[in-house]
Order: sequence, then C-alpha cells, then structure tokens
Amino acid sequence: MKMTFRWYGENDPVTLKYISQIPTMDGIVSAVYDVAPGKVWSNESIEKIKGNAKEHSLAFEVVESVPVHEDIKLGKKTRDEYIKVYKENIRRLGKAGVKVICYNFMPVFDWLRSDLDYINEDGSSSLIYRQEQVLSMNPKTGSLSLPGWDSSYTKEGLVSLLDEYKGVDSEALFANLKYFLDAIIPVCTEFDVKMAIHPDDPPWDIFGLPRIITNEANLDRFLSLNASPYNGLTLCTGSLGASDTNDIPKMLRKYGAMGRIHFVHARNIKICGERNFNETAHPSKYGSLDMYEILKALYDTGFTGYIRPDHGRMIWGESGKPGYGLYDRALGAVYLSGIWEAIQKSSK
Repeated sequence: MKMTFRWYGENDPVTLKYISQIPTMDGIVSAVYDVAPGKVWSNESIEKIKGNAKEHSLAFEVVESVPVHEDIKLGKKTRDEYIKVYKENIRRLGKAGVKVICYNFMPVFDWLRSDLDYINEDGSSSLIYRQEQVLSMNPKTGSLSLPGWDSSYTKEGLVSLLDEYKGVDSEALFANLKYFLDAIIPVCTEFDVKMAIHPDDPPWDIFGLPRIITNEANLDRFLSLNASPYNGLTLCTGSLGASDTNDIPKMLRKYGAMGRIHFVHARNIKICGERNFNETAHPSKYGSLDMYEILKALYDTGFTGYIRPDHGRMIWGESGKPGYGLYDRALGAVYLSGIWEAIQKSSK
C-alpha cells in the first residue's frame, strides 16, 4: 500500500514541505489545474509537478483528475476530438511516470454537499449532505446556491447544459462511457497507465441527472464494459458508503481479488437518516464505516496500490479548502498506516 496526499499545486496552503513531514507519506496526488477540460496538458506543467514533488522526496504517480469533457458524457459528435486530446494526455502522463488516473463520469456536478462548514459539537467543521436542502433548490431557475457550485456556471450556461442531458438516461450514459473506455484503454495499455473511475458522490441521481457508478451491480456492469485490467476503480469509501445498502468491505474484497482497485479514497462518514450524512474524523468510532475492516479487506486481497486519506475536518483553528486542510488529513494518514502496520504484523 502506498500512502498519498492530495495536493492542489503551488497555491495550495498545504505545502509539499508539510506533506513530506507526515509519517508514512509516499507521494502526492495532483493535476494540472490551469487547463480547461478538453485541452492538452503541457509536458512542462507535468514535469514541474513531478520535479516539485521529487524535491521533497515524494512521488507523483497518481493524477486526480484528467476531467472528462461533457461532450464525451453526452455522446455528442464532437466527442472524438476531446477523446483524442484525452489520449494525448494519457501518453504524456505515462511518459512522466504516472501510473494511475482517477476520473469520474458524473454529469454536470462531480460532487454535491449542502454545507461545507458545518460546525460539529467539538467545534471542528466538516462537509455534510442533507437531501431535503439540496432538492429545495432548482438549478433551472437560478436558485442553485450549493457551496462549491454557485459560481461554477452562469445561470444560462447551467440551464443549457441541463437541457442537453434531457435525452441522456443511465443506459445512454453507460453506452457513452463504454465508447470512451474502448477508445482510451489501448493507449493506457501501451503507456502503462491505469484508469480508476471515482464513484458518484453522492451515489444517487440528482436533479434528474443519471448517476451510474453507485452500487455493486453498477460496478459489476462498469467493469464488464471493458475487461482490461487497465479499466479499474477508485474505491471511495465515503462516496459509496453514503448509501447504507453498500457493503464496503465486501466490495473491496470482491474487486480487490479481481485486481481492479487501483486507488482508494479512505473517508469515514456518519449516516444521519436516509440520504443524509456528515463527514467525520477517520477513526471508525466517529462514523458509520469500519476502517479496520476496510483495510483488512485490502490487505487480504494483496492490495499494493495507492491510498489517500480523503476529506478531513477543519480542526485546531485551520482555514483553507473545505475537506482539504492539513491537520485532520495528516491524522487520518497516520491512523490508516497504523492500522495497516498492525494488520501486517498480526498476519505473520
């Protein structure tokens, strides 16, 4: 298991110096953030990330993410041009030593929360999701004011994009995903880059938009779209775990044994009723997920891939990008590594 940490580039207040000081840290997960979806990443930008990481004894082997252009998800005639660009980015990343690309295939919104700064009883803050609050908003009338998305689109642009998805149901989205995979996987194979799709977050339809990477049956279907081992999963425990019908350790054992888990996001969440949840500290006692069983499932299936502590709370007076502060994620990384060491030693 290789422990990694999300880094948002040189403007990230969580610096590479700080990340390198976290015990057990092997590398960073990053991307080129100043290029729009559907554009080629420069070799210079890729090498700069790699070089900056190397200066702090950190590897840069996981990209999160190379965004998939909406025209590809919609299956528009223009998708082949965007797929051509995507393949070029895979080639460039593979040549630079990147081994895994985390991506998603969620229409329009790649995550949704109702509050990014919910104050917990201990005074920390965290991200939460309340279904009633989310559904009370209507993006087509401009009443969408969800944190992180209210400035992502103009009202007109969002309405236009939502209108384009009226003819795209889950079957069409699966078909468009297969088209995309069949086009890029040969390039992944040639350049030894594994694709790892991120589950939908949260794992259910939102605003009439289909979401398809949501449960075991759909993960089975996804993996069958292209049987190559280069077509795999980012198993995000928090995204899938938001639905209490998903058995996360079972999924890890099943897909781990198949060799199709390339990346793991370890996040704990507390389910607070149907389609409501709070993001919590990583230890099992604070959430609805058993982190020991999650890591034991990975260990038992011989996982040697990449893992990162996912969203943390804001603690100790820290401010910054919600979910991506230094302190709580660092605690999470050490907690996860401690469980892993205990499992390793007790299994000998």
